[in-house]
Amino acid sequence: MTRRLPPLTAIRALEAAIRLRSFTRAAEELHVTPAAVSQQVRQLEDLLGVSLFRRGRELQPSEAALAALPLLSEGFDRLAEGIGRLHGSDVGRPLVVSCPPVFAARWLVPRLDDFQASHPEIELRLLPTRRRVDFRVEDVDAAVRFGAGSFAGLQAERLMPESIVPVAAPALAAGLRVPADLLRVTLLQDDQQGIEFGMPDWETWLASLAVSVDGALRTRYVGDLNLSIQAAVSGIGVALSWHSLVADELKAGRLVRLFDGAVPTDHVYHFVAPPARLERPEVVAFRNWLLAQAGV
Repeated sequence: MTRRLPPLTAIRALEAAIRLRSFTRAAEELHVTPAAVSQQVRQLEDLLGVSLFRRGRELQPSEAALAALPLLSEGFDRLAEGIGRLHGSDVGRPLVVSCPPVFAARWLVPRLDDFQASHPEIELRLLPTRRRVDFRVEDVDAAVRFGAGSFAGLQAERLMPESIVPVAAPALAAGLRVPADLLRVTLLQDDQQGIEFGMPDWETWLASLAVSVDGALRTRYVGDLNLSIQAAVSGIGVALSWHSLVADELKAGRLVRLFDGAVPTDHVYHFVAPPARLERPEVVAFRNWLLAQAGV
């Protein structure tokens, strides 16, 4: 199959500019001039017939550019892994860990400075994705997965207990004293709730609290759970979340758990890896650090 792609250097410049939201920072990363990055991006815009940035005091990627960023970044990660396979050695190869995007954003990334400080010799690359990578054909060393614990062929270890909690910003939470008060506020729900992993929708949650719903709820759908939590922090509405993902916000007082409500669940985050990958010292180091962070 013939793949007709723009020049790789231009795609690389675009990916860096979107991710860093700056031609200058992209140029520093790529060791070229900002003018070179700007020119590469402009050529791509001319080729594709679209505007990918709003240029002004701050560089603002378009919605299409932001939507393409995860695929572009993953593409370069996979390309690097493919090149790594050509020499067939783990020496100097990055440690690649797959994990759900919301877990990466809300739990893992805020703790990674500690891992890098403890293991400066390890180059860790995160592969944030909803899909379950296939260790048999993909050059991924380990993963964090969410589920009830059935991971055939993999060594799996639970990271932490989990529960579902309703949360809101302190100002909004102050006016919510009983579950029925939720009927008069905006209820945030990501597009995957009620579909994946037993997370209930709001009608199911309210029914479990014996709250009768007459009429339509004030539900606002957002793209994913990460956005739902961020919207709750901003005071836009009330969110349902896995406790582990909002633990830092609850501790810092940016969110409040409502009604002391928490529903335990069998679905938890796990560290998983093929047994053969645990022969890599880097994988063992990450596994030990992750379990320690989770309090296991």
